[in-house]
Amino acid sequence: MTTTFDLSAVGLREVNQALHAPDLDDEFLIENPLGAHNVAVGVNAPIKVTVNGHLGYFAAGMNQQAEVTINGNAGQGVAENMMSGVVHVTGSASQSAGATGRGGLLVIDGDAGARCGISLKGLDIVVGGSVGHMSAFMAQRGTLVVRGDAGDALGDSLYEARLYVRGEVRSLGADCVEKEMGPEHVQELAGLLKAAGFADDDPATYRRYGSARTLYHFHADNTY
Repeated sequence: MTTTFDLSAVGLREVNQALHAPDLDDEFLIENPLGAHNVAVGVNAPIKVTVNGHLGYFAAGMNQQAEVTINGNAGQGVAENMMSGVVHVTGSASQSAGATGRGGLLVIDGDAGARCGISLKGLDIVVGGSVGHMSAFMAQRGTLVVRGDAGDALGDSLYEARLYVRGEVRSLGADCVEKEMGPEHVQELAGLLKAAGFADDDPATYRRYGSARTLYHFHADNTY
């Protein structure tokens, strides 16, 4: 059974309350979102939510278990603090996509803006296009896959997150270095590309980046 909401006719609070009801097993369709903010936030049920149109800030934030598809673009902070499930943006996303994400899979078919994956804590992000500057800044765990190019300061102050980029990287941030692609990395990347719908990509065309770990310890030479 599919429950349909038209955001041009009903309030956002009513929609989000319905998505928070106990024991959900329906599919939900949201029409005419008109760039609304905070759509489908805090969902915690194994349901499918489809949004036909563009969304504003923090769409599908704190998602758990749900499969959320946004047929359009998403504003700042899509899937922010996501815990599990899948969020799929068929268009592009603004800055801070997947910020502090802890688990699950975020797929962006188009481009993502600055700070994609900032402070990543376990979420896997696959971007079909390019990402802006400072992407994966202070990323601790999880994976960022970029099929296009990456802007300045990729992976600045990176911890243990893994970054894979197929295109050009404008510059690397502090403590981020290119690393060897081992068999385990090829296998991981191939699995993520398949899950995101990009199974035809050859993992051998990607480069891997990670932390040099020089910021893990205090060095007197780094004082001013």
